[in-house]
Amino acid sequence: MRRTRLLEGSDATVLAEVLIRTRAFLEPWEPVRPDSYFTAAGQADAVADSLRRHAAGTMHPRVILDDAGAVVGRINLNNIVRGAFQSASVGYWLAEEAGGRGYATQAVAEIVDVAFGDLHLHRLEAGTIPDNVRSQAVLHRNGFSRFGYAPAYLQIRGRYTDHLLFQRLAPG
Repeated sequence: MRRTRLLEGSDATVLAEVLIRTRAFLEPWEPVRPDSYFTAAGQADAVADSLRRHAAGTMHPRVILDDAGAVVGRINLNNIVRGAFQSASVGYWLAEEAGGRGYATQAVAEIVDVAFGDLHLHRLEAGTIPDNVRSQAVLHRNGFSRFGYAPAYLQIRGRYTDHLLFQRLAPG
């Protein structure tokens, strides 16, 4: 079974439901978001923006599916850069109740295949807060290696937070 599929406009309502249900769980790892983000209308806007960026070739947005095919998270290739760089960053989140079942590991494996296969990228990068050992384990299981430490890298929970940086290069 495929663990991911391309994001669709009709995913907005279910994404809002999942985000509402798992908001407190995701909060330590996410930027501060307005309350409107956690609504069907807010997710419709986010999905529409993701699909616009996908059409422009700068993003590849997917949803993560559980064993029954229900949406339980998102995974994206963000900031796709072509030319000499051929690179993107990987970002993902998974609902609390879906954790510990290998869904994130499988989703990252699929996005790596898409990146290096269909999209012909050369390099993927991902960053995690140093305390996010579960996400680091997902990246390690998918062949990512740590290559750096970025102080005050990204705003998480309203403050700039240090991140560990990981990368994976295309084979060959």
